[in-house]
Amino acid sequence: MKKISTAINRFCARHPRFGIPNLMLFIVIGNIIVYLFSMMDRTGYFIYYLLFNPQLILQGQVWRLITFIFVPESNSLIFLAISLYFYYFIGSTLERQWGTPKFTLYYLCGILCTVIYGMIIGLIGKVGYFAIGASYINLSMFFVFATLFPESRVLLFFFIPVKIKWLAFIDAAFFAFGIISNLLAGQLLLAFIPLVAVLNYFIFCGDILLDYIERFRSRASYRRNPNVVNFKKAARQAKAETEGKPYTRKCAVCGRTDTEYPDLEFRYCSRCEGYHCFCEDHINNHIHFTE
Repeated sequence: MKKISTAINRFCARHPRFGIPNLMLFIVIGNIIVYLFSMMDRTGYFIYYLLFNPQLILQGQVWRLITFIFVPESNSLIFLAISLYFYYFIGSTLERQWGTPKFTLYYLCGILCTVIYGMIIGLIGKVGYFAIGASYINLSMFFVFATLFPESRVLLFFFIPVKIKWLAFIDAAFFAFGIISNLLAGQLLLAFIPLVAVLNYFIFCGDILLDYIERFRSRASYRRNPNVVNFKKAARQAKAETEGKPYTRKCAVCGRTDTEYPDLEFRYCSRCEGYHCFCEDHINNHIHFTE
């Protein structure tokens, strides 16, 4: 994954003028235009000539390889407005973070993966033209955004603040629902369409995801280390042991306390199991506790 990410970053560095500035703005405007024309079209042929259709593409209607990304996901104006708003917000943020070349490459890679898989299932599985769209390509941007900015907040429905990582979990549930529903319906080929979009995510963010997993495993291993003191638990233990006693610290070797020797410094040993206090004379000169 890191080699792929390095190759992508190297390509973008060598070709700074590659890409389409404000790509998501053009996609959003295209969706709005198609929606308006489809509302005026009573026959339904306007949308039909834009949809992805492998058979017709092979007959020469090659514009369908691109125009399917401009087909709105819903006829509901409210749903369309909310979804386009989020797509533009996330897409434009990713473009500012990555730069125009990398974001354009990401979106084009998503289109390419979808087209290739769509052609395969359309010709082999005879899947209907309505099955292939840009919804999963757009939704995959949530995963990228959540990976780069997990703690950032967005206003859900324009007034509910929600962390983007929780939206990513909802997005993942939507992907899982699409896979499971198609499997239950016996549409095995359609069930893998969401995975194609996820594949695009792993190509561009796999190295970051692997770093997160490695850091998580390191923290988990550190916490399981017997030499690591759980200070919250140990502090409660020490408080319970000294409760009702005239001192707060007592050397585990010589028994001197901070009440009897107020000028004496006390330390806690991180190598002992448990929470054991030692005076300055024995902090470096004692047998470590093993229980």
